[in-house]
Amino acid sequence: MEDKVLKILEEYGPMTGKELQQKARLDDFYLWKICNTNEKIITKTIGKRYLRFDKQVEGYARLSPSIVREFYSYTIVGLKKDLEKISEEIKNLNKTIIEISRNKFRLAYEVMKQIVETSENAEVLKKYVCFLIAGDVVFEMAHLEPRPESSTGKLVKGSDLDIVVVTKGLPDSLVNNIDLLIYNKKNFLLKNPSYNEEIDYVVKDISKVREQLEFKDFKSMIASKVLYESQFLYGSYEMYKDIKQMVKDAGIPQKIAELEEKAEIDRSNARIYLLKAQVPLAEEESLKLFYTKEEKEEFF
Repeated sequence: MEDKVLKILEEYGPMTGKELQQKARLDDFYLWKICNTNEKIITKTIGKRYLRFDKQVEGYARLSPSIVREFYSYTIVGLKKDLEKISEEIKNLNKTIIEISRNKFRLAYEVMKQIVETSENAEVLKKYVCFLIAGDVVFEMAHLEPRPESSTGKLVKGSDLDIVVVTKGLPDSLVNNIDLLIYNKKNFLLKNPSYNEEIDYVVKDISKVREQLEFKDFKSMIASKVLYESQFLYGSYEMYKDIKQMVKDAGIPQKIAELEEKAEIDRSNARIYLLKAQVPLAEEESLKLFYTKEEKEEFF
């Protein structure tokens, strides 16, 4: 099987892990192992590994992307003799992923801006609502790999638009209206074939933010991490600064750093184990070390 992989790389040149898998038609783990142990093959990976919480992992902390996602979407594989071509392909891949991320950010911005500016309460919303964006987009790691949207099963274009909407002392009627407007936009983007994008969002008052920053259970840990990683999208920048100060005052950056360090060690140990493991890999080991289940508890 190694000869098959070498022949493909010789014939077609450097490519992503996914492209190689489509040509080789080998078990994912077996292919990854070949590419990371054969002395004639080089792999180069781009992007950032960042913290994600997973109930299947002891201590909840793991790194995203998973080993297989990283290999498929963010890694270029090639022969040692093609080092220059590999370097060129990795630059092109990096440029593409950054462009995808920025396009998704721009879309999220335009959607939230339209929601606010077409509202009869536009000035109130601009002062008492802050829209933040999180997820792959803020790390410039967004992708376009088709995946099923959870509620409909409809295929969407890769990374979703993770949006946190924080309100400040607004009446329930206005908050519910914001929720409904975003929900309608979510459906529009999902069903319109020219978009096929998914918005994953939550609306909450800043008092809820303060409560969640106590970091006391799984849900609040996720919420705190999202707020820590998030970037300003639209609305009140003053509120955004207040939220970021609250995150800092709650000691969230230090807590995230400690968990990331643990996750880095676990990833390193998992990689060492996998490189020595026999093929095929047991399902339980695959889910724990190589693949990861999509978390459906991303926002609260």
